[in-house]
Amino acid sequence: MPGTVLLLAASPVGKGCLVDAASVLPVLAAVPPAVLAGTDTANVVELADPLEPQAVLTRLRAAAAAGGPLTVFVTGQLQLDRRQHLPHLALARTTPSTVRYTGFPWHWFREELRLRAAGTTTVVVDLHADAEAWGWLRGHALECGPTVGVYGRVAPPPGRRTVAAPTYMKAVATVLRSGGRPEIEQLHQMALGRIAGEGEVGDLVLGGVAAVGFAPAAPALPVPRGSAASTPPGAAAPRPPLSALNGPRPQTPDGLGRAGQGVGKTTPATGVTDPHTAISTAVQAGRHADADALAARLEQAAAASHGGGSEEALHWAEVRADLAMFAGDAERSCRTWMAVAAARLAAGQAVDAPAVEAAVDRAHHQWGRIADVVRARELGPALAELRSRVPGRRQGALDHVQRQLRQLQLQA
Repeated sequence: MPGTVLLLAASPVGKGCLVDAASVLPVLAAVPPAVLAGTDTANVVELADPLEPQAVLTRLRAAAAAGGPLTVFVTGQLQLDRRQHLPHLALARTTPSTVRYTGFPWHWFREELRLRAAGTTTVVVDLHADAEAWGWLRGHALECGPTVGVYGRVAPPPGRRTVAAPTYMKAVATVLRSGGRPEIEQLHQMALGRIAGEGEVGDLVLGGVAAVGFAPAAPALPVPRGSAASTPPGAAAPRPPLSALNGPRPQTPDGLGRAGQGVGKTTPATGVTDPHTAISTAVQAGRHADADALAARLEQAAAASHGGGSEEALHWAEVRADLAMFAGDAERSCRTWMAVAAARLAAGQAVDAPAVEAAVDRAHHQWGRIADVVRARELGPALAELRSRVPGRRQGALDHVQRQLRQLQLQA
């Protein structure tokens, strides 16, 4: 099966630029696509200094939906938004005061890539952090979910009036151009060895799934494994395979733990081994009703044990929202995402909490796909009310709902 490669290089224009990110693209582009992907054939998508986060999201979502292995090469700089203090990949128009709206939230990588099967996705990064993001990284892991390998380095801010070079990513490209495609861990260590020889030390090194550590004087040493991960939910519309099936799994009555702990145990509520796998298998076979019925039983069991507004119950509600989407029932998916958002708000979660924003964004996304005008018109006011409380990160989202609703009301 052919692989997919996404080359993303982004940095702000002007004095806010910390790294010449785009300079790495010609070097990476000189590597044969199959070598970049580690497959016999591959499709390559290149994004150079994109302006809008939604444009990046669209390309990332398309890459994540493709079959076969996916490798994402990300070069650029990290900045924190001043409201939620979450890391963003700075884009061409990003400034310290506009990061929330002009940068690409890092947890969107997680949201899109967590939908993929375990072991099929690798993210290779060469990032420079501003001072605030560098401080944040000392207490948090930069990762893309429990099923995605992240390799690379994050460098501290360069000196004043200095624009750094993406030396790690150029080293990766140099290794790949020399012939052959080593395994990702070996490729990572070889690249670190090259930049260590150039005197670059003290970077934050990433190697594996949610594994981070500050590199010693010789960055090519093995990176510590098993570091704690910060896993804020994101706000992007889902794509197959099931997001909640491959993402972190909350403790449920069946004994399944986060990140797949307990796999292999039989679930008392359903009598099946690992319901996430069973549901995914049913969807792939087109048995959407069976998949939803199983998820519904798990949701009911979680609600009985932990309460209807618990993370355990909401996990299965989110699975059912995804299942409705895969079954082509946009209306049911929209209603379920709206119910999830309402439950989170009722539980006291903030209107700008990533999980709340994610639920409303997905409800909005599915509402736009309801073909039945009457059904869409019926749901519109409730979505508009929800949007007025949760405007989300995309400016004009509420205006879009109101405008679309007016158009629907004019239709017979």
